[in-house]
Formats: sequence, structure tokens, C-alpha cells
Amino acid sequence: MDAVAAAACVGKGTLFRAFGNRDGLLDALADAKFTPVRQAVQGRQPPLGSEAPSRERIIAFLDAALTFKLHNRHLLRAREVASTGTLRTERYRWMQDTLRNLIADTMPEATAGDAGYAAHVLLAAIHIDLVEELLASGRTPEQIRRSQTALAQAIITDVPR
Repeated sequence: MDAVAAAACVGKGTLFRAFGNRDGLLDALADAKFTPVRQAVQGRQPPLGSEAPSRERIIAFLDAALTFKLHNRHLLRAREVASTGTLRTERYRWMQDTLRNLIADTMPEATAGDAGYAAHVLLAAIHIDLVEELLASGRTPEQIRRSQTALAQAIITDVPR
């Protein structure tokens, strides 16, 4: 926080008043960088927007989230290993909710309750700890993206219609 305050030419107290704590600052930075993905999902343009079929949007959404994590992994690593956890962040809740709704759109009503679990599982597969482990083991970002796509396709293909 000291280094950030100095770089911003403000006092440390200003940062704490604006963001509450280190996690608040990290969340604000990540949210600002994630805004284009969120706007694309909330828009209409395929592949992320509402004019695309839900199954295509699921794949595109997960790819966009993984790409975001690959490009911002140091920032996300700092936040995702924080003591308060990431499942309580507004960004994670929005991602899980969005993914759950898209998955539920592909399921019959009787099994739509499983969509929330499937969304958590797919998001867990792109947790920064796993992404960094895969990179450290020699996998390329493109290989990770292909594996994520295959996993998502397997899950949503296996969903009864």
C-alpha cells in the first residue's frame, strides 16, 4: 500500500478511505481490467453477447475469463490467495451467476439446479493457482485454453437437454 500510495502521489490514508484495504484495492484494479469482458457479456454481439446461443457463450465466456487471468495473473494471484478468499468477491459471484444462467439455459428445467455446481467446477478449473501450476509444468497458454474449452464442451455436451 505504501508503494501504491507513493506512485499515486497520495497518502496511504487516502487509499484506505477509497478502497478499505489491500483486497479492496486489488479488487478495484482487477474489476477495472475485467470491465471489457463484462460489457461484452452484457451486450448483444456474439460470441459473448446475448445474440449468440448459450452453448457458444459458455465457451466464449470461459475463454475470455481464462485469457483475462493469463494476462493479469500477478494481480489475480495477489488477490486469489488473500485470506478472505475469492468466492466472496463481487466479480466471482457475477461470473458464477452468469455462467450458471448460461448453463441452465442449456438444461431441462428438472435438472437446472445442477447448473450452479457446474459453473463452480468450470470456474475452479481456471483458478489462478491451477493456471500457474499448468504454466510452470510447461503447458502453454494456448494449450490451457484448448483444455478448458474441451472440459467445458464435455460438461455442457453431457448435460441432458
